[in-house]
Amino acid sequence: MPREQASAASPQQPATDPAAETPAAPARRGFFRRREKDAVAQAVAEPVADEAADDDESDSASGRFHERSSGTWRRILSGSGACFFSMLVHLVGLLVLGWLAVPAQVKTELKTLVSSIVEERPEDEPVEIELEQTLEAATEVTQAVFSSAPLVGASGTVSGGPMNATMELDQKVVEEFTTTTEVTIEAPTLALPTSKKLIDAIPEGEFKGDPRAIVDNYEQAMDRITQEINWLLDKGPVLVVWCFDQSESMKDDQAEIVERINRVYTELGLVNRDNGDMLLTSVTSYGGNVLWNLKPTSNRDEIRNAISSIPIDPSGKEMMCEAVGKSVAWHREYRRGGRRMMLILVTDESGDRQNNNEYLELAIGEAKSQDCRIYCLGRESVFGYPYAHMRWKHPQTGHVHWLPVDRGPETGFVEQLQTNGFHRRYDAFASGFGPYEQTRMARETGGIFFMLPTLESALVRAQGNLDERRYELEAMRAYRPDLRARIEVFADRDRYPLRTLIWKVVSDLDPHNNKAARSVEVRLEFAIDLPSFVRQARENQQKAKLLIGYFGWAQKLLEEGRTLRDQEPEPRWQGNYDIILAQTVAYQARLYEYGVALEEFIKSPKTAPLTKAPNLHLVHWDAHTVKKTRSDESLPYIEKSIELFQTVIDNHPGTPWAARAKWELARGFGVDFVPDYDRPYTKPTGPLIPVPKY
Repeated sequence: MPREQASAASPQQPATDPAAETPAAPARRGFFRRREKDAVAQAVAEPVADEAADDDESDSASGRFHERSSGTWRRILSGSGACFFSMLVHLVGLLVLGWLAVPAQVKTELKTLVSSIVEERPEDEPVEIELEQTLEAATEVTQAVFSSAPLVGASGTVSGGPMNATMELDQKVVEEFTTTTEVTIEAPTLALPTSKKLIDAIPEGEFKGDPRAIVDNYEQAMDRITQEINWLLDKGPVLVVWCFDQSESMKDDQAEIVERINRVYTELGLVNRDNGDMLLTSVTSYGGNVLWNLKPTSNRDEIRNAISSIPIDPSGKEMMCEAVGKSVAWHREYRRGGRRMMLILVTDESGDRQNNNEYLELAIGEAKSQDCRIYCLGRESVFGYPYAHMRWKHPQTGHVHWLPVDRGPETGFVEQLQTNGFHRRYDAFASGFGPYEQTRMARETGGIFFMLPTLESALVRAQGNLDERRYELEAMRAYRPDLRARIEVFADRDRYPLRTLIWKVVSDLDPHNNKAARSVEVRLEFAIDLPSFVRQARENQQKAKLLIGYFGWAQKLLEEGRTLRDQEPEPRWQGNYDIILAQTVAYQARLYEYGVALEEFIKSPKTAPLTKAPNLHLVHWDAHTVKKTRSDESLPYIEKSIELFQTVIDNHPGTPWAARAKWELARGFGVDFVPDYDRPYTKPTGPLIPVPKY
């Protein structure tokens, strides 16, 4: 409604004291603010009542003035008092809240720990006590025969003095032992668990196999295999899969195994029809392909016939890892039936390298999935090299052929130089371990690699008897190869700079690398006619010059990595560094002598008769290493390499590294040319027998 109407409608309010018109303090929150309001109201009301009583007699004008001035001061005092009181209350509240919210700063003194540096002390060498093997029986009683301990029941003080001292026994003690009771001693084996319980207690799939079990012959290996089969038979029926290499060189090995099949069944007690099916035997073989020669059976005649009829593969290929994987996969249904499975691989080679790289881990995975242990009857691997060479004389032509055989290396990747300074290696130094693929399969599946003796093993041992050979090989335990998967070894290489350095040197100087072969090999056979000899000599002198530069580059890299060698924890890689450094220096000296010998032959050609009794003809000039050198320029390299080779022998005794160093020293550093004679080629009357492929 309009303002005027609103005023008229509202009733008139009576006049009030000016002091009463003082505006009330704004409403405050909380307990302290309510108390403040009540106190202010009481303080204002009391002065107003007193002053009103005293001013009744005053005139109206002065009374009105006095009332106005008093009201003004009262308003001022009332407002300022409330303000000061409010400020005081807020200040106290803030101090209280601050004291409650802000924690006191506590400064604690940091304690200092002082630790002393403890020097690492090398472990004490184990103390070996040698006992006399021949003991002489004592025929006379002396005081040394008796103990110095006091005698039970002896009276007086008894010591380790002379035996002629007077001793008296206490009769009371003796009488206590006069009454004897019968003592029964039970057999100590009564409380032992049976062999079956012991075998059942062994966890499956949780332990590694033996990557190297040294045996003298197949008889020892078969005895151990019989024991392994017997342990599996304690758990239930067993299937044994024999996997044979189809190489011609394995025929003698297969015949020996056939003779021992009966013995295995007899020793296991599986001669009756009732228990014969506890052990089933299957036969597979491989070459360029994999064959299933015999399905599982317990018929020993069928087993022997299947092994004897294994064909000879002419391809020269050994698909070993592929054959192992397929042989296990073919027998899955027998494993599902509850039979334990084991595979016995019999071969004298390491298998095709490309096939191994592709199928090794697949074969291990298949065997693990079927809980199949892999046992291998194999040969010792060539030291740091994939191949060995077998001598084969052609029966028709009489020519001798050196046939390459896959026999290594003992590691996933080669760790040694693949050249002897002039061309690819043809030596067969034994490594002390089996081929990488075979030892890895046996180890990962809980099997055993049986290392049969070979001619190459003589290079490892110093003497010819077996005991010393075993001692040498056991001493090499610190030099064992890395049997992890290749991809793990490759990925781990970057963690060790020395291994990366050695791998680079070995790869760049590998004659098996087609790109490097033309640069890292020189000719050792030269034509007998002088013009052809000169042409070949000039060409190979240039190659020798380049190759000296390559070996010099490798030497520089290795010498710069000397500190890496000192930081390398594995003795095996320390040995690799030591022997390769010595070889790079020695090969520079030999190549220089090679070039000098060619130059002297060109200037002063040697002569030799064209024929030699009984029916030999000169075919070419051969370059051989000899002790005598021809130049002074190579002497510093020769002296340094001799020192380095001797260091290898001293630091790695009884190992292939030391054997290789001794062989390098025995080769000599000079070069000479000798005539080579051979029988004339005889044309065969019938079809030419092909050269076998091992």
